[in-house]
Amino acid sequence: MKKLIIATLLAGWSFTLMSAPSPVDYVNPYMGNISHLLVPTYPTVHLPNSMLRIYPERRDFTGEKVKGLPLIVTSHRGKSAFNLSFYQGDPDGLKPVYDYTYDNEKITPYSYDSYFDEPGVSSSFAPSHHSGIYSLTFSEDKVPYLILHTKSGDLSWDGRGLSGRQHVEGNTYVYIYMETSVTPSSISIIKQGSKAQSGKTSIKGHNIALAMELPGGTRKVGVRYGVSFIDCDQARRNLREEINHFDVDRQKSVARDIWNKTLGKIKVNTSDKDAITLFYTSLYRTYERMICISEQGRYFSAFDNSIHTDSVPFFTDDWIWDTYRAVHPLRALIEPEKESIMIRSFLRMASEMGNGWMPTFPEVTGDSRRMNSNHGVATIIDLYNKGIRNFDLTEAYEACRRGITEKSLCPWVGDSKGEVTDFYWANGYIPALADDEPETSSEVHSFERRQPVAVTLGTAYDEWCLALIAKKLGRTDDYNRFIADSYNYRKIYNDSTGFFHPRNARGEFIKPFDYTLSGGQGARGSYGENNAWVYRWDVPHNIADLVELMGGRDKVAHYMDEMYSTQLPKSKYSFFSQLPDHTGNVGMFSMANEPSMHIPYLYSYIGQPWRTQKRVNTLLNQWFRNDLMGMPGDEDGGGMSAFVVFSMIGFYPVTPGLPMYVIGAPQLETVTISLPTGKKFTVKAHNLSPDNKYIQSARLNGRDWEQSWISHNDVVAGGVLEFVMGDRPNKTWAANSIPPSFSMD
Repeated sequence: MKKLIIATLLAGWSFTLMSAPSPVDYVNPYMGNISHLLVPTYPTVHLPNSMLRIYPERRDFTGEKVKGLPLIVTSHRGKSAFNLSFYQGDPDGLKPVYDYTYDNEKITPYSYDSYFDEPGVSSSFAPSHHSGIYSLTFSEDKVPYLILHTKSGDLSWDGRGLSGRQHVEGNTYVYIYMETSVTPSSISIIKQGSKAQSGKTSIKGHNIALAMELPGGTRKVGVRYGVSFIDCDQARRNLREEINHFDVDRQKSVARDIWNKTLGKIKVNTSDKDAITLFYTSLYRTYERMICISEQGRYFSAFDNSIHTDSVPFFTDDWIWDTYRAVHPLRALIEPEKESIMIRSFLRMASEMGNGWMPTFPEVTGDSRRMNSNHGVATIIDLYNKGIRNFDLTEAYEACRRGITEKSLCPWVGDSKGEVTDFYWANGYIPALADDEPETSSEVHSFERRQPVAVTLGTAYDEWCLALIAKKLGRTDDYNRFIADSYNYRKIYNDSTGFFHPRNARGEFIKPFDYTLSGGQGARGSYGENNAWVYRWDVPHNIADLVELMGGRDKVAHYMDEMYSTQLPKSKYSFFSQLPDHTGNVGMFSMANEPSMHIPYLYSYIGQPWRTQKRVNTLLNQWFRNDLMGMPGDEDGGGMSAFVVFSMIGFYPVTPGLPMYVIGAPQLETVTISLPTGKKFTVKAHNLSPDNKYIQSARLNGRDWEQSWISHNDVVAGGVLEFVMGDRPNKTWAANSIPPSFSMD
């Protein structure tokens, strides 16, 4: 990888060269903290897949101020619920929450340290799964205060600790219980726009706070707290179970060890330290979601607004449209037991919702049904076909089948199907409207559009996944139905242009039509976030048939080259104002959005794996770097980071549901994956260098390997995959090995 050193190592984050750095020492949470256009990555502090996550509440790294100290983020990319502020001086100056400028900030996966200019206060934080601990040091002689703020809820002091709750959404609340190492000398309540009132110990409302006055002369105070989605008593019990001290350094050590054990499941070695940082930072980001919200054997489910008792952990907060492609397959490889429990969580959600539908965007507030398609079915068949089967496949099939065939297929809609969806089941595609044609169907979400091509392609893939499960269960009629529908992408293919083209209810292609710009905002009138150039390749289950549909290998090679070389038809500011998710561009290819991630690997399906090697290597170097803008677009809680992890190892799961990986371009000299069985799988890249990016030859467990892909069974059996790298492509290596597609087998 290219060596790009960050000036002053990102305002306080530092990499300390030790005799033997641990994996977590390489993680740089600041990577990508300035976005190219939309949402940046955030420097999240948490334990792997834990309920409690925090990051400083600011827009991005350029933010001059933070809003108090964060206590818990309830959803990926969400704002902090509750804020902890500090103040020294006259009580008339108290307010619910303070904005601070900051300095000497340092963030690791297990800690958050900063100095706040105006009050002259230093803070240090460490997390546990449901609790956290701060250490605060005051520099002035004025009377110190701690202030706990909630946007909407209530707060109270019981003489020993502070309890509170904040409304999140619907019937979901987050609760807190907090204690301090120094007993407050008095308590006050604060309302937005009003002076603090002493002598009162409880308050309810919006933008309210409870202030704890500390004894004069207090210079250092510890703050520990527990959180819960059940109630304040459970928050207190969570705190008691996890943190029974005020030693923040002790908790940092515990959290650091947990991260090292987790990240250490994959050991890497290479001479390029930035490459190691990129790898472990990406791996750390795949653990931000899903989160386990079980609390001592209980959990609150927003899917039925009830508290459940279950010894099996319950996970949520997963945008499946973003994560099914690579995050779930990565967990299936290195954390199969955790992945299977997450699948069982999906099934509990389907049962709790009452309709029996597999969720699509499960969050702590329920299933938000965002984006399009119903790709939870892909996580089911992918895990099952990889031999991980400790869940009820029949129950899973029913949830997936009902969620796809009974629910509306319209994007962002969680209702039962209507006329647009009925048209799909009758005709095999979603009917499109012209850009200037008004929407007439009440089934379509009020602020959305039909995304007819994206939904047709996504549903064809979902039906292929359904067909595979039906076959496993011996449901022949269902298999025949869904496998036939899995070819529905053919119904919107335009032979004359080589693109998937929106078609109206009369069967006519929408004309005139611009494959780059038509579809309106986000191209949602035709596609979804990306334009036709990206969705041209969205047939992951049957790439062999796509190649045939397009006219063969030479034609596909031409179309691929055309995509990478076609430039924006207008200015960047104009193009990105319409398609803000379509960043990370190389021509019309967008590295910044999940539907693009498999595309660089498609050269292997036309017998040109050397071009996959070149393209993967180039894209990683162009768009993923150890710096503040080192992510090309919305990271979506591991969505793109999992692409980086797989691609740097040297292979990628192009088709979730097929237990195999397409070989790309290894970026590390040695990678060793510790498998749950105790076996190890090692990938070695001999002679690797920035110039030596092409595979000259390969061997698996000592025998020559001439396949451009490797099966999941080959990996989990353990062994060594070795590549000899060179600076010129070996165009004959694996040229006759085409990765599997449905129509081939």
